[in-house]
Amino acid sequence: MGFTITEKILARVASREAVRAGDEVLSRPDFVIAYDFPGYTDVIFKQMKDDFGIERVADPKRFALFIDHMVPVATPKEEELHIQTRQWGAAQGVPVYERKGIGHQVSAELGYATPGAFAVHFDGHISQLGALGTLAIGLRRNLLEAFVNETVSLKVPATVRVNLHGRLGTGVMARDVFHHIVRVMGPASCAFKVLELGGPVIDAMSIEGRQTICGQAMFVGATTAIVNPDQKAIDYARDRARIKLDPVCSDPDAHYDKVIDIDVSQIEPVVVIPPSPARTRNLTDFIGLPIHAGYLGSCASGRMEDLRAAALVLKGREVAAGVSLHIVPTSQAIMSQAAAEGLIQVFSDAGAFVSSPSCDYCFGRIGTMTAGQRAVSTGTLNVPGRMGSPDSEIYLCNAAVVAASAVAGSIADPRPLLTGVSG
Repeated sequence: MGFTITEKILARVASREAVRAGDEVLSRPDFVIAYDFPGYTDVIFKQMKDDFGIERVADPKRFALFIDHMVPVATPKEEELHIQTRQWGAAQGVPVYERKGIGHQVSAELGYATPGAFAVHFDGHISQLGALGTLAIGLRRNLLEAFVNETVSLKVPATVRVNLHGRLGTGVMARDVFHHIVRVMGPASCAFKVLELGGPVIDAMSIEGRQTICGQAMFVGATTAIVNPDQKAIDYARDRARIKLDPVCSDPDAHYDKVIDIDVSQIEPVVVIPPSPARTRNLTDFIGLPIHAGYLGSCASGRMEDLRAAALVLKGREVAAGVSLHIVPTSQAIMSQAAAEGLIQVFSDAGAFVSSPSCDYCFGRIGTMTAGQRAVSTGTLNVPGRMGSPDSEIYLCNAAVVAASAVAGSIADPRPLLTGVSG
């Protein structure tokens, strides 16, 4: 019986010939990634020294820190946190990246996503590195172990294989595909397992689309998500990779906890209605529902495919009176490309507010709503209070839906305004 890509990666980093799902292993992450945030990195820095007597991390080149929340700062206390992170990184020889964008995206751009690598973070959205064949796991508060030891202890997770078949229709994007997976499988269907994605739809999908799907793995309960690296992934990673590894893939006879086949040919754009990311519904059932805000960005969206789709909708049109539309590219590299393609001009002419990359809109620090207001969003969550008042509402959807709804002033179907947009 063969092995899954997850088992192969964890066997390598555990220095074992082979491991199986359920085995307890000590694995040495190739990369330890974090962003500075109160109660996380500041606590880790303190505990390293005070509780473990450790002055320096082993092999600093394995570590990467990102300043992508509270950007720009609004209080002296926020700036103090950033200063602490910069100083710690300088003292440790650990790179600190800021004003480059959202870390989950930038880590891929900077080569921390390497086919066959093992990466850890405290934030589960790091799973989007799985789009490039990297096993990337969010350890929550247990990330401290990776700072004080060279290995982390974990149980090798079982894998659920999902094969996506069919062809995406106009206006159907990777967001819709993922939320359809949640609708079909359920929000706890992959609890504590790896979601391995494949099939003709994934094969045809861009790296950006794969990132969108992999980055939301937690919403089916998964520990992470991964795609077996193909030539697209290898080409993306080749000149960026920080370590040289031989890409690995699941064997044809690998053992899976279950294998699920999903046909996406008939799905339409969806909305995920409050108060839970598990509530996928057809967009057409909510057309005409008034909105007050639109947000296009986050580590789940805000890439070039999203921005191009929004620009097709917004070109020659204006955001409705009383609606605020915030467009936040996921990284500075993406923002520069969008500017070069003229997309920023389209957004500005339409009356959108375009911001430099930041996580702050997604978790409600900027662009907040008051009670009774409603937003369409490509953010990661729609729980009460995520974008301001707990008495406001968030409807998750794809980038084209956000743009069309901002123009209409109510939830709107973008398909009449699009030609062949998918991703």
